Amino acid sequence: MKTESESVKRRVWLGSVAAVGAAVAGTMALARRNPMAGAAMKAEAPVPDSSPNSGYQLTEHVKQYYATARI
Repeated sequence: MKTESESVKRRVWLGSVAAVGAAVAGTMALARRNPMAGAAMKAEAPVPDSSPNSGYQLTEHVKQYYATARI
């Protein structure tokens, strides 16, 4: 049988999860209502590097990692 403290802990945890979910939902709703907030979020997004050297590169470090990760 579960003790009363376990039930209280579970209720507190579920309450905090519900509060976080409500905060996220409220933030999303406000962002949808305010077009300037959405534009500000998009403007702050980092611009990806389009140089030919950007992205995945097979370096010595990566080769060593793959060599040690083999089974």
